[in-house]
Amino acid sequence: MKIAKLYKFDDIRIEDMPMPEFGPRDALVKVKACGICSGDVMPWYIEKKAPLVLGHEISGEIVKIGDEIKSELSLQEGDRVAVHHHAPCMECFFCKRADYVQCATWKKSKIIPGGVAEYIVIPEVNLKNDTLKLSDTVSFEQAALVEPTACVVKSLKRANIKKEDTVLVIGLGVMGQLHIMLAKEFGAKNVIGADMVPFRLEKAIQAGADHVIDVSNQDLYNKLHEITNGLMAQAVIVGPGKAEVISQSLKVVSKGGTLLIFTPTPPDEKLSFSVNDIYFYDITITPSYSCGPDDMKMALSFIERGLVNSDLLITHRFTIENAQKAYELTALAKDSLKCMILF
Repeated sequence: MKIAKLYKFDDIRIEDMPMPEFGPRDALVKVKACGICSGDVMPWYIEKKAPLVLGHEISGEIVKIGDEIKSELSLQEGDRVAVHHHAPCMECFFCKRADYVQCATWKKSKIIPGGVAEYIVIPEVNLKNDTLKLSDTVSFEQAALVEPTACVVKSLKRANIKKEDTVLVIGLGVMGQLHIMLAKEFGAKNVIGADMVPFRLEKAIQAGADHVIDVSNQDLYNKLHEITNGLMAQAVIVGPGKAEVISQSLKVVSKGGTLLIFTPTPPDEKLSFSVNDIYFYDITITPSYSCGPDDMKMALSFIERGLVNSDLLITHRFTIENAQKAYELTALAKDSLKCMILF
């Protein structure tokens, strides 16, 4: 079968490898679609994992289920599924608190060999705890958006949005657009997007933003102050993984508001701020890393309800042979949103 393997940030090779072997408690899945994640195009983050088979935003069809586990699953051979590459044990201290990303099993679980491959093996823990059967109304392309949508679901849960709040989304790539699409489902009254790319600003309006701010020619603070009559934003979602951007974003959080850090920064970057201001303005700073099974289920329900506009989000489609082009286009972060590899 064919795979796309990353050796360095600018070195992705299409290779042949044997079909992955699966055990009596695993399943073999024919991949139908796999998205290129914006996290995969951060050189400091992805190159430390190299060489690796790219991709984790996966949908596909179950070809074979191991004999030992068949009777324990609600899934069957032939089912169309959305797959999470990490799955928690559901039994440890962290799982009982719904802090799934801190579960040791979650951290070490994976699909084999990676999503941009013609076939993958789903191990038992992923099968049981975070593989979702699709209804006939959800396409494979839409299903490949379940995992990124689930990351946004978790983010919006953590953003402490209350009725009548204004939400500001900084960075309008595909994850920013998903925040725009779903913020009002979590209570937001006004949703504002900020970016410097005209293509993405226009897409945000189409995605449901009430206002957009072009930070290439508008001052973010002054424009937000004007739009909100001085109240600023009660929830600020920061997409860019840069400490400087995160620090500057604190200026546009309202009193009693929340700054949510959606993307990690390189390990050597440090965030500095006035504790005095944070304390007396009662501002919450929180991260949101990945997602868990509850977020995946909610994400799929949003997709089933038509709240996630896949036609707007999926801007480019490629075969596996052109995975390098999909990766490069995603890394440019200009006139594209989600690049999808289709099989």
